[in-house]
Amino acid sequence: MARRPLPRILSSGSASITRSREFARTAADSATDVLHPLITLTRGLRLLAGAGRHKWAATPKDRRGPTLFLVAACVLVVALIPYGPLLALVAVMGAAAWKGRVRTPVKTGPDEAETARLRALYEALVPYFSAAEDPSPLFTHGGEWEEVFSGYEFDGDGRVSRLHVTYPAYFTDSEPESRARIEQLLHAKSGRGREHHFSWDEEGNRLVMSVLDSLPTSLTAQRFVTAPGETVLGFTDEDAVQRTVPVNDGTGTRDAPGVVWRTGARSTEPHLLVAGQPGSGTTTLLRSIALQALQQGDILIIEGSGTGEYACFTGREGVLAVECGPAGALSTLEWAADETERRLVEANRARQAGDPVPEDVTRPLWILLDRPSALRRPAGDNGPGPQELLQVPLRHGRAANVVVVLAEVFDSLDGLGETVRTHTRARVVLGRCSPGQIESVLGTGPHTTPPPDAPPGRGYARFGAGPVLRIQVPATPDPYDDATSEAQRTAVLGLLPERRQAVEAGAPDPAMAEAVTASAGMESVTAPAGVEAVTASAGMESLTASAGAEAVTASAGVESLVVSD
Repeated sequence: MARRPLPRILSSGSASITRSREFARTAADSATDVLHPLITLTRGLRLLAGAGRHKWAATPKDRRGPTLFLVAACVLVVALIPYGPLLALVAVMGAAAWKGRVRTPVKTGPDEAETARLRALYEALVPYFSAAEDPSPLFTHGGEWEEVFSGYEFDGDGRVSRLHVTYPAYFTDSEPESRARIEQLLHAKSGRGREHHFSWDEEGNRLVMSVLDSLPTSLTAQRFVTAPGETVLGFTDEDAVQRTVPVNDGTGTRDAPGVVWRTGARSTEPHLLVAGQPGSGTTTLLRSIALQALQQGDILIIEGSGTGEYACFTGREGVLAVECGPAGALSTLEWAADETERRLVEANRARQAGDPVPEDVTRPLWILLDRPSALRRPAGDNGPGPQELLQVPLRHGRAANVVVVLAEVFDSLDGLGETVRTHTRARVVLGRCSPGQIESVLGTGPHTTPPPDAPPGRGYARFGAGPVLRIQVPATPDPYDDATSEAQRTAVLGLLPERRQAVEAGAPDPAMAEAVTASAGMESVTAPAGVEAVTASAGMESLTASAGAEAVTASAGVESLVVSD
């Protein structure tokens, strides 16, 4: 038997009822907006009438007659004077409007739940801020928390978001261990899952704890407005630095507080060390630095892991080499050491002659080394390793305009030599890591608790003996990765320089073959052929540097100049 359709009122009744409810709700809201002044006046008149009744009820019976006579006299006077009734009506309506307005109650103190939280914090701090020898201790069990908590704020969930604590003068606030115990306690008692900042005032014996907002992750790779020799590593809190950088976050242009690293001859931290766990964003930071370095100089990229994360830079203008294999990487580092020595010699000769430094010496050379611990010489080869080859660029890089950037995982940091640790005074730590790991790299711990969820590129930065800054690296993913979004892929590809024209196999690259003119009978010394073109050949094992600084003869009667460590 065929199924009969439902009646129309049953099939469409629910939709009609829903539309009717929405229409009625909209009409009620509109009527409320239109009649809001009348509602306010009605509420005010009702309150005034109630106040008048209470006043009349509180008046003694023997004084009600004179009071009634006085009110009648006032009404009569108002009625007789010109415009009296109108003025009286306006006054009554004004009083009703003022009385009937909606007033938000002013909160004068914490409620019961907030008071319980503050008291719990006070009781938890008693063992740390009290001493048996103190005749009048600030912290005692069952004491008054109002005396030590001079200021406090709560968020929408009722958790403490800001707290001012006054502690006794005998507390050892100059010892990192003592301060770490207090910070850990306040972080645990104030609500986990948030990042807290602690500001210690040793002179005033005060501690300010505040909850930090998460650093934005919407910033991607772009052209940053910087001076020559400046590189934007990431972005931090607004009150942490005194400089902002114009950025485009997808919705418009705004000023963001940038973590700017300065390199060059006058830099106190000419080299950078980046540490983190796999997937923490260290490679992203090196890609961001490479894109900015190509605006002013040349770069050498050496990838120890061999995963091809820097394939997008291959063959680009200004990119001298992108090496992934051990043999090619070590040959490139040998050339970089010789190039550093050559730059030193050329700069020294120019200064002795009173001439300007050649342009090929002043143009910055960046050496980006990712995972140096993965590079090993073949068995039986007793040549210098990567860290030995980096000694010359690290020690003399500032004078030769050579910048070294190393990225290493925490598990391999112990393998870094003393030269690398000494000359990489600019440090960045990315990813989730313990306070001990942060302190081992930066030299001191941050004044904030670790973030509950660290996205890629999130961490801390420190330049020399400066303060520890929170940092969020701009997103610079591999454009050839399938997981990269189209917007980020377009942003990275738009920043890459044009590709170089192909050169004949075996011919020296004009961009790297430079003549070093000698004054002691040598017409010229030819620099090594292009590192990238030579190492691209499958049959070549290493790159021989033919223009070492040892072959350059000085003009002041010195037979040769040897640049030693």
